[in-house]
Amino acid sequence: MATSRIISIDGGGVRGVVPTIVLERLGRDPRLTGWLDRADLFAGTSTGGLIALALAAGLDLETIRALYEERAARVFRDSFLDDVLDLGKIIGADYEVANLRSELDAVFGDARLADFPRRVLVTAFDLDNEDPVARTWKPKVFHNFPGSDSDGEMLAVRVGTYTSAAPTYFGSADGYVDGGVFATNPSMCALAQTQDHRIPGADQSPLHTIRLLSLGTGRSLEYIEGSRHDWGYAQWVRPLISIMLDGVNGIADFQCEQILGEHYFRLAPTFPRGTSIAMDDVDRIPELVAFAEGLDLEPLVAWLTAEW
Repeated sequence: MATSRIISIDGGGVRGVVPTIVLERLGRDPRLTGWLDRADLFAGTSTGGLIALALAAGLDLETIRALYEERAARVFRDSFLDDVLDLGKIIGADYEVANLRSELDAVFGDARLADFPRRVLVTAFDLDNEDPVARTWKPKVFHNFPGSDSDGEMLAVRVGTYTSAAPTYFGSADGYVDGGVFATNPSMCALAQTQDHRIPGADQSPLHTIRLLSLGTGRSLEYIEGSRHDWGYAQWVRPLISIMLDGVNGIADFQCEQILGEHYFRLAPTFPRGTSIAMDDVDRIPELVAFAEGLDLEPLVAWLTAEW
């Protein structure tokens, strides 16, 4: 039975440069020649979704890295006038989603998911399914697997915009927001996709044949001091987003480890104590680059050598 190899990449805005450099470093290791070419599925959420789309489209890692170093400032472009109109960020998103879409259009053009030579899975959240019987919001997983549930006809630029439209940072895009609201770590989504009964049998993978590499974008040591917090909406909004994202990361990691055991590896590097880097902090990309270049990848190399 053939092995099915998955690379899953978390959300995190500009911190996406961290897994990009990790992948780049692994590609330069003579012990791992051609390892990335053997990946069967790239999965991602938000910035990880953009990396997954780029890899599935065939872009090389040097090009993907340059997108962060050269284009991120244009994506997270703000103005004093915009802040005034947004009442100092109390109302209105921080940045224009049109900036994001414009940069993605320059990368993907008119390419559809079905045009990609590799399998890809990207998460987003639909704010209104417009169902006349059970109208509600719901998670959405875009993918280019064959079958009745395929999203192969979707434009990559649209999927990339949807998965990256993080609440408060960007406005929604066609009624979608960032998939990180339910799966900032999309590993479990990717694993479940391999078991989808709607996929023709040739593409289904028994669990013992799956190898799953999950890459984080950098974790801060954060906490809220005290035993009681009598907060309202204003105090909870941003902390709650961070709590939600970290919580989802952890539970997906636990689930994948229990299901796959030694066939699963997660690299979730932690920033030094006192370091916190927001997803829109483009001025700190050089710091993120240095952090990623300094990570000890030997345990990961050993796992890839043994399992991949």
